[in-house]
Amino acid sequence: MGDPPRLADAEVEQRLARLDELLERVEKVAGPTADAARAAVRGLTELYGEALARVGDLAGPELFRRLAGDQLLHHLLVLHGLHPDPVERRVAAAVESIAEVLRRRGATIELVGIDGPVATVRLTTKGCGTSSSGIEEAVREAVLAAAPELAEVRAAPQEAAPAFVPLESLLPATAPAGEPR
Repeated sequence: MGDPPRLADAEVEQRLARLDELLERVEKVAGPTADAARAAVRGLTELYGEALARVGDLAGPELFRRLAGDQLLHHLLVLHGLHPDPVERRVAAAVESIAEVLRRRGATIELVGIDGPVATVRLTTKGCGTSSSGIEEAVREAVLAAAPELAEVRAAPQEAAPAFVPLESLLPATAPAGEPR
């Protein structure tokens, strides 16, 4: 018997998005059946979280960190509060991973900090062809994918570029040779 086929990362993303949609619909429904459905989801989530914690105990820190590198396992470990990397490290890695792509589009990004459930980034865009809102949305999605426990990604105000002052204007004026100063 061969190994069962695995889902590609794109398929995992599609299924996660579909599950989010279904769970949102269940959350909006009232009544005993909806309450039972929510209780079943909570129970399964708690049980699977315990199973993942046991896998972490058996695997040890090095293997568990490697497991966290898988897209689906990363998501599950974050969901259950078991990811070996703290939120700050995951957000910094996400910012670093998109920085090169942004540089090619004429933008720069810097992680300013994380305060509770809010990450703040400074995004600087240059040129007339760069859509700031599209880049901000891509940054938000990348950061929240790495740290879905965050509630918000805020853009810090861009720092004003320093004005250029020619050095000659700061030096005392010199008179031509032979003329009094």
